[in-house]
Amino acid sequence: MTERNRTPWVVGVSGASGTPYAAAVLRGLLSAGESVDLVVSRASRLTLLDETGIAFRDAHWREDLAEWLARGADGKPGTFEGLTADADVRYWSAGDLAAGPSSGSYPVKGMLIVPASTACVAGVALGLSKDLLQRVASVTLKERRRLVVAVRETPLNGQTLKHLVALDEAGAVVLPASPAFYAGATHIQDLVDFVAGRVLDAAGVPHRLYRRWEGELGGSRSPQGSSGGEQAGD
Repeated sequence: MTERNRTPWVVGVSGASGTPYAAAVLRGLLSAGESVDLVVSRASRLTLLDETGIAFRDAHWREDLAEWLARGADGKPGTFEGLTADADVRYWSAGDLAAGPSSGSYPVKGMLIVPASTACVAGVALGLSKDLLQRVASVTLKERRRLVVAVRETPLNGQTLKHLVALDEAGAVVLPASPAFYAGATHIQDLVDFVAGRVLDAAGVPHRLYRRWEGELGGSRSPQGSSGGEQAGD
């Protein structure tokens, strides 16, 4: 894909717990042949280190991303293929407010914030743009592009609920990271993939991450009832 024809999805990773959700969304986008621009907040690096043991470094982002994407939700290395040589990913430092996606003239399909902390939600709702992640979200809204905010926090206080309503009114899709159980989950990865699949659904990106409801009670207990995870074994 030439630079002129490249129109990526921006994936923003904030400091909330839930880095496996981000990894699953990234794998889903790349498996669908999508281009990705990645923004990892400073706070999310601490969460990533705590949840996976991976130190995400600007100078070695591709190697660190490859290790991250190869891990399963249970932290096991080598569960997935990881980052292939032909994966179209561009990384922007969270402190780089002159980055391409900080401008509305930079072509993108939209933005997925996975996971979204309440601090990130507040910053985007109030238009603070204190870092690149928040700035890109503000640009996404002003350009009327698709913005999916996978908020990961519980319980939610009144102020955060007001911020989420403000985002909804501004055109964003507010998508709580709430796994469902009708898809026949048998592993933590199935629950993570369900949320990631719903994020991709909201973005209009095809995937096979989970079993969809077909109106049949008990379908999740059938031999075909297991959820996606095809990237790990197929």
